[in-house]
Amino acid sequence: MSKKLWALLVILLAFMLVLGACKGSENSSEGNTETTPKETEKEKEEKPEEKTEEPAETSEFPLIVDNEGEAIKGGTLKVALGTDSPFQGIFSWVLYEDGYDADIMAYSSNAIFATDGDFLVNDKGIATLEVDQANNKAIVKIREGVKWSDGEPLKIEDLILPYLIIGHPDYQGIRYDGDFQNIVGAVEYHDGKADTISGLKKIDETTLEISFQKLSPAIFSVGDGLWSYAEPNHILKDIPIGQLLESDAVRKNPVTLGAFKIDKIVPGESVQFVRNEHYWKGPAKLDGVLLKAVPSTSIAAAIQSGEYDMTAGSLPATKYPEVKDFDNITILAQPELSYSYLGFKLGKFDTVNGISVMDPNAKMGDVKLRQAMGYALDVEQVNEVYYDNLRSRANSLIPPVFKSFYDSSLKGYYYDKDKAIEILDGAGYKDTDGDGFRETPKGEKLEIKMAGMAGDAIAEEMAAFWMQNWADVGLKVVLSTGRLIEFQTFYDKVEVDDPEIDIYMAAWGTGTNPSPAGLYGKNAAFNFSRFTTPELDALLTAIDSPDAFDPAFRANAFREWQEYMEENAQVIPTQFRTAIYTINDRVKHYDVNYDTEFDLNEVELTADAPAKSTK
Repeated sequence: MSKKLWALLVILLAFMLVLGACKGSENSSEGNTETTPKETEKEKEEKPEEKTEEPAETSEFPLIVDNEGEAIKGGTLKVALGTDSPFQGIFSWVLYEDGYDADIMAYSSNAIFATDGDFLVNDKGIATLEVDQANNKAIVKIREGVKWSDGEPLKIEDLILPYLIIGHPDYQGIRYDGDFQNIVGAVEYHDGKADTISGLKKIDETTLEISFQKLSPAIFSVGDGLWSYAEPNHILKDIPIGQLLESDAVRKNPVTLGAFKIDKIVPGESVQFVRNEHYWKGPAKLDGVLLKAVPSTSIAAAIQSGEYDMTAGSLPATKYPEVKDFDNITILAQPELSYSYLGFKLGKFDTVNGISVMDPNAKMGDVKLRQAMGYALDVEQVNEVYYDNLRSRANSLIPPVFKSFYDSSLKGYYYDKDKAIEILDGAGYKDTDGDGFRETPKGEKLEIKMAGMAGDAIAEEMAAFWMQNWADVGLKVVLSTGRLIEFQTFYDKVEVDDPEIDIYMAAWGTGTNPSPAGLYGKNAAFNFSRFTTPELDALLTAIDSPDAFDPAFRANAFREWQEYMEENAQVIPTQFRTAIYTINDRVKHYDVNYDTEFDLNEVELTADAPAKSTK
């Protein structure tokens, strides 16, 4: 290890001892969030060049594994869900809110569209998509003969129902947003002025016509309000919308269109899947899948001892050093459709009108303060020390995997301690009382409360490091609760704009649609910073406008939006992410390529139990 990194760890240890002494008090400082960052700051490190860091290198890892051995008949795939809190168990694509439930539902997916390597809808899924740009309409046509896991045929009513749930006045989820309101009649239905959504029209038993206010290229990436999952109308139609969230049809026995169906649930702990004999691609070769929640501290040992074949979703990158030498697995990797970021609370969400409203007196309202905090973060060192460079510094809010819109020439917020100090000095943030921390330009005490997500010990270390980064430029940052916050509670607090949160560190999965409107639009519930301006509205509108069917226009619109977001720094991207998957040697074949026809019904095993590592 380099002298520089040793110095980092020594400083961090000293800081963590101080942190441990004050943990539990309101002034204790700690942590970060989803991305768990740590460090204490480099001593006298040379300033990095002002250039964009290349995305994490994944070419050394394969996308596909083929293991030797004759496949056994049936068998149960054992899957570890790495989480330090119980999963919520909301098994509905219109209602779930966190990635753990999504990882679980992936084994019983109700997706109707398939996409290619560029994340554009193709004709290989349950449904095909035809776009009538001139008339702002989409024609969705389902295959004949597709059945739900209970044997009932898939109908057009099953495609219409999700729209009627999301748009309903009693809907308890978070997906009624600007994109959804693009559907003709959605607003009137949501406001109780209509009994249905007029823009949804059943043409025949296999065809649905959807009318939109406008269309853009986002429609081909399942955007513009198009929904990509079915809901079983024959099961849910008699359940009041306001009671769906707690219904057995969502929590205990959901039906599925996927390769497997849920057989048994131990709430928050495990899910047993069995083969869906009615799967439209043919019954799975496995008998089933057993998924169990596993604490982050135990997951590497569980993989080593052969308790599990793989993880649900990717393995946390911080665990790579623990598993990289195991001889019972193959490690696959792919660039993620996601990024980590630092967010600033700048207002509230008006739940009555469904829009973000900025607070002119928000503590983090000074853009100079936000910019300085971005330059103070030594992201590169975190990536090296904790992630084996499986993460790279993010220069924008568009992941590199979106090749047509990612712009590597954007500088973003690179680590520059001197620049951060210069910005703060110029903006009037001075240490007027000699305590080592800056006061506001008005001479008032400045204490910034950060929300961070709980995890393993590394989460605490990284949180401490970020706070030390800010302390090194004279900013006092403490944890909003005195400690890192459990996953579910963290997002509950962020979503309701808890007044004890000034900043938060989290991550977004973008999905296959690069359009940012659903995350940063004025009426997007996911716009957690609550930043909104007419300029931002115009930029988002341009990205998804009819003019954007011109590729050059849309690419330029994305560029202008990224530049605006960088300038205003209401959220600052920190890391692009590489997903790693550990596949046990008894799994015959597995494929994580984005451009693949591989499906879970093809998975086979070569032994009765997962292989154990000898290392």
